[in-house]
Amino acid sequence: MLEIKKYGAIDIGSNAIRLLVSNVIVSKEKEPQFKKSSLVRVPIRLGADAFVKGTISKENINRMINAIEAFKLLMDVHGVERYKACATSAMREANNGNEVVEKILNKTGVQIDIIGGKEEAAIISSTDLNHLIEGDSSYLYVDVGGGSTEFTVFSKGKIIASKSFKMGTVRLLNNKKSVNKEIFANVEKWIKKNTKDLKKISLIGSGGNINKLFKMSGRTEGKPISYIYLNAQYQFLKQMSYNERVSELSLNPDRADVIIPATKIYLSAMKWSGARKIYVPKIGLSDGIIKSLFYNKL
Repeated sequence: MLEIKKYGAIDIGSNAIRLLVSNVIVSKEKEPQFKKSSLVRVPIRLGADAFVKGTISKENINRMINAIEAFKLLMDVHGVERYKACATSAMREANNGNEVVEKILNKTGVQIDIIGGKEEAAIISSTDLNHLIEGDSSYLYVDVGGGSTEFTVFSKGKIIASKSFKMGTVRLLNNKKSVNKEIFANVEKWIKKNTKDLKKISLIGSGGNINKLFKMSGRTEGKPISYIYLNAQYQFLKQMSYNERVSELSLNPDRADVIIPATKIYLSAMKWSGARKIYVPKIGLSDGIIKSLFYNKL
């Protein structure tokens, strides 16, 4: 007996807002299968408001309301039976974050949960990491967002340490250089301390930027990217102007700038942990929300 359920996840990030619609295929003999049905991404850069001015602007509140209204209609068309909306770093830090949540609820009927960095990391790591983190190996899991980066150290299938740092891509673009230097120094200290006793560690990367870098590499799914390749790609991207990255590499305008600080974060994490390769299992907060909804963890 085969049953197909439809779930939706709205991820309100610092760089973009996403709607993921997934088919969950349930049959008696097999593990449930999660198949992406639709992914819509809207580039509303809330982080540029929250991290610079401290509040979400009126213009962006209206854009959010329109986006959520559109997402609701799309979920109706798809026949989504359950959904969840989560907001991260930018909404966490905006002085008017709760106000915005209330306004959106009144206008659209959609309840948004503002989640903390730890909760965000837990939802993401409830995804398809299991097949990667089994066995005796050690991994540093790095999820780079627009406002924050979540780091989790796994060894022998268990979480050793986990921390969220305010070093997201949008934030790094808007910060003073001295502030960024300090953040990188703190992260270096944390990574070195929590990985020093681990032998042969690999990175697991998630986030839109590493997914894009992986796609550009032409690797087949499941194959890692090496430190040498990623570093060469970083130097190549840095040499190009923003306009060249958009026109010649066909990067989205809201991806062409943040891909530089994102690549720097992954490379730094590899360097400080001693990892020589990075796996990119194509997971994110929205995938985690869908799984958590299915398993009734949310």
